This record gives sequence, structure tokens and C-alpha cells, in this order.
Amino acid sequence: MPRAARLDAPGVVHHIIVRGIEGRDIFRDDLDRERFLSRLEMLLPATQVTCYAWAFLPNHAHFLFRSGAVPIATLMRRLLTGYAVDFNRRHRRRGYLFQNRYKSILCQEDPYFQELVRYIHLNPLRAGLVRTLAELNHFPYCGHSAVMGRKSRPWQDVMYVLLSFGRTAARGRRAYVAYMAAGTGQGRREELVGGGFVRSVGGWEEVRKLRSGVRAHQKSDERILGDTEFVQEILAAAEERLTRRAAARRRRNTLERITERAAEQYQMTAAEILQPSRQRRRVHARSLFCFWAAQELEVSLTELARRLGISTPAVSRAVRRGELIAKTGGLQLADETS
Repeated sequence: MPRAARLDAPGVVHHIIVRGIEGRDIFRDDLDRERFLSRLEMLLPATQVTCYAWAFLPNHAHFLFRSGAVPIATLMRRLLTGYAVDFNRRHRRRGYLFQNRYKSILCQEDPYFQELVRYIHLNPLRAGLVRTLAELNHFPYCGHSAVMGRKSRPWQDVMYVLLSFGRTAARGRRAYVAYMAAGTGQGRREELVGGGFVRSVGGWEEVRKLRSGVRAHQKSDERILGDTEFVQEILAAAEERLTRRAAARRRRNTLERITERAAEQYQMTAAEILQPSRQRRRVHARSLFCFWAAQELEVSLTELARRLGISTPAVSRAVRRGELIAKTGGLQLADETS
């Protein structure tokens, strides 16, 4: 069965989970953790991604990110590939470090943001890396220590987290501490990390209502944590992006065919048409290409200028020249050569 496409959109919150292949450790010591953090600190501003929560465990890691203009996939590719190369070199090993693709769950912010922050930050406590919340306050490899003001992480948006709990940072921190304490007895939350349909409809309680006939049809997707309306909005936006991407691919393919048509007309290669030249045959072939691209595909003069490496006025002249060539059946013109 083919893998589902990644979902993303600027400004959307993602719960990211990264696991070691076959359950193996991805962090063997604190130096590994520090090197991973250094990469994260460098890449977050470069990719315009915001981090709210995170936690490192020996064989996996959790993150709560908000995507910016750059796709989350760009951050994760650069982060994980660079770290894996460094890890393998340092520990003299070969092969894959991470299990398949990282898991990415798009999350509806209003009902889930605080729950996700808590769930992620309680991971070291659930895993037994620390015994109490007091110890978690000082645990350096979890975003909780930064929220508590015990560790400085300039790349982590601590203030946004605190203000989600209270009107001031001080009030927010008190409410956050109480909220964390109230969740220490919770175990693994399937709806937050992998409940599939359950995540999309809003948890087990909603599933029980659905089974009893209380709720109508629900839209679900295992890549999304949110209510039906949120799921539909994300899927609609993703479909729109996929449609645009497919159209762009078709356009590129058609442009390539037009290039080949013009090249065939003048018995040259497509590459020769795209290379700058004042040689008459190339000028005429390029002019025919410009006319067909503008006429049949409605490609802008600016795009053609960028593609050919010439000025927009030169493209405009080429389109007019190409139109005359097309009307005269491809006859060589004796006038302009540029």
C-alpha cells in the first residue's frame, strides 16, 4: 500500500515523533544530544519553524513545531540526515539510524496545544529518566526545563507556551506547573501519538458517541489530530496544493515537448535552444519556442525570460518573431538576429 503524502501548511502545529531503527538508541550519550540540539538551534531560524516543546529519550524524540513558509519536511530532512551522518561517523557504524519516516501529525491548536506540550514534556518522567517533576525541572534534554526558566533555550518559544496558560508569564508558569502535576498519572495517550481515526474524531469519548449513534458522519485521517471541520480544511488545502503541483508538472512536461518541437523544426537539440546565442537558426528556434509557450501555455514573459536567461523585452521580441515564423511555415527570416 503506498505511503500517505505528507501534510503541511504555513502556521500549522505539528507533533513530530522520531524513532531509532528497530528500536535502537539514537542518543548514546550527552554529546550526541548536544550535537542534535546544536543542529536544531541552527536550523529552526533558517527554516522559519517555531519549537514549543521537545523531549529526548534514548531511542526516540518528540517535538511540537509550528511550520513557517518553509515546509516542515525541509527542516526534518536537514536535521535528521546531518545528525545521522555525524552519529555514524562518531560511533563508527553504518546504515540507517532512524526508523522509516518520522511521524508527523498535524494538530488543531485550540483544543490540543496544552495537552501536547504536557504529553511531550512528561515523556522523561513516564520513561523513568527522572523520578519526579522536581527532577524534570532540571532535566536538560526536555523543553520543560526551559519553560520553568531553569535552562536557556533561545530557539524555544517559551513565552508563547506560558501565555497560553495565563495572562502573564508568572501566572502562566503557575498554571503550567499545576497542569503538569495533574497529568503525571496519565500513560500513553493513543489519540495524541497514533490513534488514527480516533485522533481525527477527537478521542475515545467521541468514538463511543459515534458508535452509539449520537454523532453524524465524521471525516478522519490518521495524519491529523482535530475535529471534523479541521480535518476537512487541511485535506482540502492539501488537495489544492497537490492539484497545483500536478498542474505545474504537466506544464513543465509540456514546455519540454514544445522545446523538442522547436528543436526538431530546426534540426538541433533542445539544449541548444535554451542556450544564449545570436546564431540565426538558434534565434529562430528559440523565437518559435517562445511563441508556442506564450500562446499555447500562457507562460508569462517574465518566466520565459528567467528560463532562457534573457531580458523580458528580448522575450517579447522573440514572441513576435516566433509568431511570424509560425505563420510562414517555419521559413528562415532574414531580418533580426537577436
